[in-house]
Amino acid sequence: MEGWGNFFVAEVGGSAALAGLIFVGVSINLTKIVASPRLPNYALEALVALLVVLGVSSLQLVPGQPPALLGGEVLVAGLTAWALVSTLHRHDLRTVERKYRRQLAAQITLGQAATLPFIIAGAAAIARGAGATTGSSPESSSRSWSRSTTRGFC
Repeated sequence: MEGWGNFFVAEVGGSAALAGLIFVGVSINLTKIVASPRLPNYALEALVALLVVLGVSSLQLVPGQPPALLGGEVLVAGLTAWALVSTLHRHDLRTVERKYRRQLAAQITLGQAATLPFIIAGAAAIARGAGATTGSSPESSSRSWSRSTTRGFC
């Protein structure tokens, strides 16, 4: 991950600041939020999304991690966030009024889509780390594929 250090430092700072703002906002409006059946879940979902960004960005800054280990950590973080968000969504599905189900479906889709990049990135890093031990890399695979297809056309 050379060259990405400054980006991940900024991600850590930004996600920590935004998570802090959500925490303060929830603390200030706690009685109103707790009075609603779904607002606590919405606040927790937003907090989980920012905390997974904070955690994964922090993991990227640890020097000398093999890609497979880093991928495993990212995968676990993504699966944990997905499980928490899915639990919140299941609760919302049981409690929402019928007329709001379509709106809730859109929110569930976005919430699930927010966790998928972490799961995909973790799995890809694990696969890349496993490929690195065999001498295969995406770049070498791409070059060999382009050579073989170029020969067929020329």
